[in-house]
Amino acid sequence: MLKIGLTGGLGCGKSTASAVLAEFGAYILDADNEAKKMINNNSTVQSELIAEFGTDIMGPGNIIDLKKLGRIAFQDVDHQIRLNSVVFPYIYNLIDKQFDKISAKNKYSMFIVDGALIYESGYDQHLDYVIVITALMKNRMVRALSRKTLSRQEILQRIDLQWSEQEKTGLADFVIHNDSTEENLRKEITDIYEQII
Repeated sequence: MLKIGLTGGLGCGKSTASAVLAEFGAYILDADNEAKKMINNNSTVQSELIAEFGTDIMGPGNIIDLKKLGRIAFQDVDHQIRLNSVVFPYIYNLIDKQFDKISAKNKYSMFIVDGALIYESGYDQHLDYVIVITALMKNRMVRALSRKTLSRQEILQRIDLQWSEQEKTGLADFVIHNDSTEENLRKEITDIYEQII
């Protein structure tokens, strides 16, 4: 079973692309979602994050507040590196374990790691292919704002901390420019899927 990375900056359309690949019979592991779950549920990760960032990241009920952690961790490159150095090893481990488990079932056509920081984390070295989804900044902003989870300023701050579109597309095995319709995105994903399989 092929292990494939699906990445792209905030608002590029990764989630839509993942949904299409799932329809084709791919197993999707949402690395960003798994990281959030890990921060919420893994006491070792929580202890390490508190040791790294202090109690300012705590919310009511003495649990880590993801919004507070986000504000601190995404303020600059240094803080983001500190967050990633805690979380990445656990995510690597989780992906590898899940891959082995899913691979043994022999049920899926491919294993997709959907993650914003595939290149930044170095995880691309563990993948057979990487698909990068890219889009114009104005389209990315509209999509990211429509989720109503981050302000314009927070979106720009996070985009600024990710690798540039040029860096990612330069390394990618496949690139999708997602500035058209969802139908067009679906067609491009279908073409790539057929090439890989």
